[in-house]
Amino acid sequence: MLRPVLAATTVLAVLGSAQAQEAYKIGLVAPLTGPFTSTGKQVAAGAQFYLQQNGNAVAGKRIELLIKDDAGIADQTRRLVQELIVNDKVNAIAGFGLTPLALAAAPLATQSKTPMIVMAAATSIVTERSPYIVRTSFAQAQPVVVIGDWQAKHGMKKAVSMVSDFAPGYDSETFFKDSFTRGGGQVIEALRIPLQNPDFAPFLQRARDATPDGLFVFVPAGQAATLMRQFVERGLDKSGIRLFGAGDLTDDDTLNNMGDVMLGTVTAYFYSAAHPSEKNRAFVDGVRKANNGMRANFFAVSGYDGMHVLYEALRTTGGSTDGDGLVGAMKGMKWESPRGPISIDPETRDIIQNIYIRRVEKKDGELWNIEFETIPDVKDPVKAAAKK
Repeated sequence: MLRPVLAATTVLAVLGSAQAQEAYKIGLVAPLTGPFTSTGKQVAAGAQFYLQQNGNAVAGKRIELLIKDDAGIADQTRRLVQELIVNDKVNAIAGFGLTPLALAAAPLATQSKTPMIVMAAATSIVTERSPYIVRTSFAQAQPVVVIGDWQAKHGMKKAVSMVSDFAPGYDSETFFKDSFTRGGGQVIEALRIPLQNPDFAPFLQRARDATPDGLFVFVPAGQAATLMRQFVERGLDKSGIRLFGAGDLTDDDTLNNMGDVMLGTVTAYFYSAAHPSEKNRAFVDGVRKANNGMRANFFAVSGYDGMHVLYEALRTTGGSTDGDGLVGAMKGMKWESPRGPISIDPETRDIIQNIYIRRVEKKDGELWNIEFETIPDVKDPVKAAAKK
């Protein structure tokens, strides 16, 4: 039975029958302790389930997955990645739970020509920091632009934005305002919340005092439950102000713990554990069984798809471990993920994917993000805008 991994644990995947094959080592660095533990455990669970489902041998190579805990600290990320590349001789690095962690590792990937699969960090600039970075999670602006446009088209006139004070929050704030105002809406106040140990109450009160039609929120996965508790404590759930945002707000991992106050909340995102496909049902069931009942979320599917990219690139190169060749094989790659059809943009090495409009509903006694509208093949809007 696979379980989330503790700090600095090395995991050897022994799921196939390969014995004498040459090893292909993947160093996965993620926050498995500290305030962003949920991110790391989901990424690791998705990657490990891919190994369980697909075996540990591909193109004549024996896959070894070495998982390390950076606790969400950039200096720790840099040190661990350097050790993995220099001491452990890994052929690829992966994970990276937050933007500062990915940025800390990027120069090392470039220097060593090591493919770097970003399975979480979402700021647009991440993929631009090294030609060896390929992202299988998302660009923060992808769902934000979609939800801003959607709310404007569905009658919302005035909104307050409230985001965490770090790079993905800035992307969210900027691109929500751009899309919402382009659709005829008005952002009447923009609030930024400290990333570490946030107290949402005073910001929620300021949002309420502004009397908007809606409150757009972006906070990292794991903080939404606290935000919702304070949202209710401040009485905003009865104020008529509609809460909405990207899918971080209704994270599948914690949604059931937030309670029925979340019912009817509309978000836009690239993945839901309720996505109606056989591939996703197998994925959600497999992660749940391997991780003590944990519901897979968007980071788990990003870890899963990151492993797929590495496997398929190895197949394409016939087992060659050359970094340039592997990244070249990843460009333009297309496949059916548990989240739906996705591909890697050959120009930006970023992910192209559907964004779904979802509503929280209760089914069989549990809360789920139920998809009811699809915006297909969404690229990173930041990079797309820069080309115009």
